[in-house]
Amino acid sequence: MPRRAGAETGKHLWTMKRILMASADVVGENMAGPAIRAVELGRVLATRHDVTLAVPNQAQADVGVPLVPYRLETLAKLAAGFDVVIVGGLTLALSPGLAELEVPIVVDIYPFTLENLELLARHPMDERVRNAEELLEAVWIQLARGDFFLCASEKLRDFWLGMLHAVGRLNPHTYDADATLRSLVGVVPFGLPSEPPRMNQHGLKGTRPGIGERDFVAYWGGGLYDWLDPVTAVRAAGLAAGRNPRVRLFFPATKHPNAAVRPMAAFEETRRVSAELGLMDRIVFFNDWVPYATRADYLLDSDVGLSLHLDHIETAFSFRTRILDYVWAGLPIVATEGDTLASTIKARNLGHVVPVGDVEAVASALAELADEENPRVRYAEGLKVFASELIWPRCAAALEAFCAAPRQAADRAALYRFVPPGGAEMPRGRLSKALASLETGGLSQLWADLRAYVGRRRPGA
Repeated sequence: MPRRAGAETGKHLWTMKRILMASADVVGENMAGPAIRAVELGRVLATRHDVTLAVPNQAQADVGVPLVPYRLETLAKLAAGFDVVIVGGLTLALSPGLAELEVPIVVDIYPFTLENLELLARHPMDERVRNAEELLEAVWIQLARGDFFLCASEKLRDFWLGMLHAVGRLNPHTYDADATLRSLVGVVPFGLPSEPPRMNQHGLKGTRPGIGERDFVAYWGGGLYDWLDPVTAVRAAGLAAGRNPRVRLFFPATKHPNAAVRPMAAFEETRRVSAELGLMDRIVFFNDWVPYATRADYLLDSDVGLSLHLDHIETAFSFRTRILDYVWAGLPIVATEGDTLASTIKARNLGHVVPVGDVEAVASALAELADEENPRVRYAEGLKVFASELIWPRCAAALEAFCAAPRQAADRAALYRFVPPGGAEMPRGRLSKALASLETGGLSQLWADLRAYVGRRRPGA
């Protein structure tokens, strides 16, 4: 429960703030990464503040924070009167009037523009160009308005500092306020629960048809998205099972909890390859979605966590959040090289890092781990230490510090506004007419609205 205003913590006095955390994705029994992040950060903040979690659906779930449904066209009205508003996704760009509020706004920012380059790679070029321009305009609105920005890694922070510099937010006002610019852009990784996972019942072994009590289960902890490489996982599982018949591969999340997010091409391709190789429901298993509250039953019933991706720009700046579930559950990890967490896996010896698309390397790693009596033991200490560094209260420190003393960014307080060469102002609020009938959020739905209801506008138009 929030402590009373003015309660003393150590040597510091603080006042409880009213905080609105707006989730861009649906919250409930089944949740994807953005919703999980909003819930967990809301829980951390609720230990000291009065937190309300606004959700784009009619959620009845008990997540430890009061829930209130919102529609994009009424979010600004809901946000008025709060001391801090925290938004993610495209919420700020698509909510009429939200950017004009005087309340300090925290933007939990992620380069979804890079994901979308891959997501639409097979679409007609004119559609791809239009989509890229509209998403970039939405990013501009976020960068122009935010008082404080959150990102998941130091590498992403460098990316966003470059973007902020380009739109004029790294200026004498923000520099004089804090030469490190940590008060403008803070690193808040995806975190882990403070308590270790506990199994209530077996989720897989001896309960899932085709997976025996002594089988070796490789767990694919995320969705089947086009920027990932689940097909290599399937081919590798088939090879590894030929060397050790105990090997199984489980995909827990193929049906997104947000109905607006349709299956991507990777989903059908993964199922097709599984069927063609004769692995479906024998070596490779597909599940709709594992509820967030019971995921430990599946993680603790697995033997290795897989995270494979393709080689493109999204990979370079990605932060594969589902790898953290493997860390929490003490699972050795097999991951493709190239992203932030793969570097950590290699440096801390938390598993195997393999080349992009290398079926043999993945198969060899799986077979090697399956041949060990208890493959968790070798990596247990490193995973335990890493997990302790990633608990949500520790990850949320930069956000907590801002919420304890919310403020306008220094340049916004000085009414400074960048005008680029040519005299055209950066876009501010031109995407504020969201469709009134929009009931649900989620990145796919937001992207669809942006494409459908926003005209084509180029920089300087």
